[in-house]
Amino acid sequence: MIHPLNNSQLVAVANEFGSPIYVYHAEKIEEQYNKLTTAFSNHPTRFYYACKALTNINILKHLKSLGAGLDCVSINEVKLGLMAGFEPNEILFTPNCVDFNEILEGVELGININIDNISILEQFGNKFGNTYPVCIRINPHIVAGGNYKISTGHIDSKFGISIHQLRHIERIVKTTGLHVKGLHMHTGSEIKDIDVFLQGLDVMFGIASHFEALDFIDLGSGFKVPYKEDDQETDVTTLGTKVAMAAKEFEKENKRPIEIWFEPGKFLVSECGYFIVKANIIKQTTATVFVGVNSGFNHLIRPMFYDSYHRIANISNPEGPQRIYTVVGNICETDTFAWDRVLNEVSEGDYLVFYNAGAYGFEMSSNFNSRLKPAEVMIKDGAARLIRKPDQFEDLLRNQVI
Repeated sequence: MIHPLNNSQLVAVANEFGSPIYVYHAEKIEEQYNKLTTAFSNHPTRFYYACKALTNINILKHLKSLGAGLDCVSINEVKLGLMAGFEPNEILFTPNCVDFNEILEGVELGININIDNISILEQFGNKFGNTYPVCIRINPHIVAGGNYKISTGHIDSKFGISIHQLRHIERIVKTTGLHVKGLHMHTGSEIKDIDVFLQGLDVMFGIASHFEALDFIDLGSGFKVPYKEDDQETDVTTLGTKVAMAAKEFEKENKRPIEIWFEPGKFLVSECGYFIVKANIIKQTTATVFVGVNSGFNHLIRPMFYDSYHRIANISNPEGPQRIYTVVGNICETDTFAWDRVLNEVSEGDYLVFYNAGAYGFEMSSNFNSRLKPAEVMIKDGAARLIRKPDQFEDLLRNQVI
C-alpha cells in the first residue's frame, strides 16, 4: 500500500511553491489503477479515466502511461487527451446537450462516440448510417449515488435515453442502418452497493440481444472512495469477480464475446490530491472560533456545493492540543469548509491540508471575487514538480476587451 504524503512533505511544498496549492501524488493514482485492473482481471475489461475529475495534462499523461483510456464529456477534453498522447480509439466521448457540430468534430477526430439523445441519434444515423460505429447511453432508471446532485440514472435525469424508449432506438437503427457497437449506463457517484452495478449490468444484458454487433457494455463508474476515516470504498474485488461471472454467462448464452468498460474518475484521483491553505486569521465570536484561510469555495467548491466532507488537518502543529473550529474561506459569500471541526490548535500562519482533494477540486475552481487560481504540483518518485503556475493578476484581464 502506498503511504500518504506526510506533513513534512506537504509543508515543504507549501514553503517552496506558496499556498493555496493543489498537490497530487502520482504513485497513489497508479495504486488505484492497479487495484482496478487486478480486480477485473478475470474478464476482458477496459478502464477509461473520466477526466472531468482532473484534466491537468500531466495527470492525463501519467494515466496514459499506466494503460488507461480516456472518458471525455467535451470536445476540448478530447483535444487535451490527444495532446497527452491518447490514440483516438482510446478515447470515449460522452457529451450531453451539445450542438450536433460538436459530435461531428468528434467523428473527424476518429474517437469513440457515445450518444445519449434520441434526436442526436437520429441525426447521426441519417448522416453516417453504418459507416461510423457508435455507443448509446441508456438511462436504466436506477437511483444511485451519495447525493441527488450526482445521481444520473434516475427517471428525472437529463442523462441518457430512457430504457422505455428502446423501441424508438430500434426504429432508428433499423431505418438508418446505424452500427451500434456499445451500450453505456452511468447511475451516479459514491456508490457503496456493488449490487447497483450488477443490477445495471443485468439491464444492459437484457437489451443487448437487440444489437447484433455489440462489442462492449460500459457501466460508467461511481466507485466510492473513503472521505472519512471510517468510510469504506467500493469493494471492487468482489464486484470484479461477479461481473466476470455474469459476462461469461452472457457469452455462453449468446455465443459471442463481450468486453466490459468502466469510467473511473474520482476513484483514480481523489485520494492522490491534497489542498494546502494557510490560516490567515483566528476569529473568536460568541458562537464559535473561526479559522479564516487564504482560499474559499472559488478553489474548493465541493463542501458548499455538495455538502461534501473533507478531512482537514493542521500540518504545522500536528501535536498541538485539540480545539474546535469552524473553517471558512475569504470569499464574500457564505463560504464554509467545515463546522465545529476538531483540529490541533491553529495559529495564524499555520498550514492546513484538505485530504481527498484530487477530484473536482481544481477542476471546478473559478476566479470569483477576482481571486487567483492556485498552482498545482505533482509528486512522483519523491520529487515535487510544478505542473501549473498560479494565476497572476494579468490572467484576470487576459480575455477582457478594454
